[in-house]
Amino acid sequence: MGKASKDKRDIYYRKAKEEGWRARSAFKLLQIDQEFNIFHGVKRVVDLCAAPGSWSQVLSRNLYVPAKLTSDGKEGDLPLIVAIDLQPMAPIEGVIQVQGDITNARTAEVVIRHFDGCKADLVVCDGAPDVTGLHDMDEFVQSQLILAALTIVTHVLKVGGKFVAKIFRGKDTSLLYCQLKLFFSQVTFAKPKSSRNSSIEAFAVCENYAPPEGFKEKDLYHLLEKVGTPSGADDLDCRSGWLEGPNKVYIPFLACGDLSGYDSDRSYPLPSAEGGGSYQSLDPVQPPIAPPYKTALEMKKASSHGAGALDTSKSSVDS
Repeated sequence: MGKASKDKRDIYYRKAKEEGWRARSAFKLLQIDQEFNIFHGVKRVVDLCAAPGSWSQVLSRNLYVPAKLTSDGKEGDLPLIVAIDLQPMAPIEGVIQVQGDITNARTAEVVIRHFDGCKADLVVCDGAPDVTGLHDMDEFVQSQLILAALTIVTHVLKVGGKFVAKIFRGKDTSLLYCQLKLFFSQVTFAKPKSSRNSSIEAFAVCENYAPPEGFKEKDLYHLLEKVGTPSGADDLDCRSGWLEGPNKVYIPFLACGDLSGYDSDRSYPLPSAEGGGSYQSLDPVQPPIAPPYKTALEMKKASSHGAGALDTSKSSVDS
């Protein structure tokens, strides 16, 4: 299927290339900010699972660049943005890149060092595992990734801070909601308009970080296993089955983005090129510089070259 066909079927994919975003996911963070104003007053922010960097681009354009352009924007007053990922990514203005594991406490120490001992106002995470198509499995693996992100959040986020993370909706969503509510006074699950209706993804928007009294970071997983019931009773196991019937949790869910904006599930006609020519599809803004599948591509390329050389030598012998 050609690039022009994908441009027609996915308006946000096309707009991302036209506006210089590395991925269409940039629009999701922009639409979340339109609804929740998560960038207001933010001076220090961490982007987890950042590659290829579209969310870091949004943070740079909305926080760092405007501050840099103001007349009184001094170096010490500029917002600090730290992007973390196991994979390297191409540089972005105003973004400090840390290649590391979000589940490692040393990564949190590196972040705080970049913040000169201070903590972050906002942590965002658009990470997701390779999906299998088995929704229950994908939901479970994604929830574990969110809890891994919560590990670093408890180390680097200041009290009163905000956390935004991708989730996969499913039968155990209530359990994840209750676990996040342990640490944030307000948790809303949001579905940006740029997220396809056919996708089970949504985003947990967690506001006002307030860990339990006496909380220690090393006790995180023990605390999550002992989440209380929605009614507040103690020492009860909060498995998803408990959150049904009279204890059913009703999760705040919000669709965000301009209702008159583009529909992510609709095909749009391609604009004609200037002068009446045919439409020219743009290349991606920034291809991955070290994708995990790079080795596989190199092996495939080498094997095809080897087969070609073998065919050439055979033909010369036959002749």
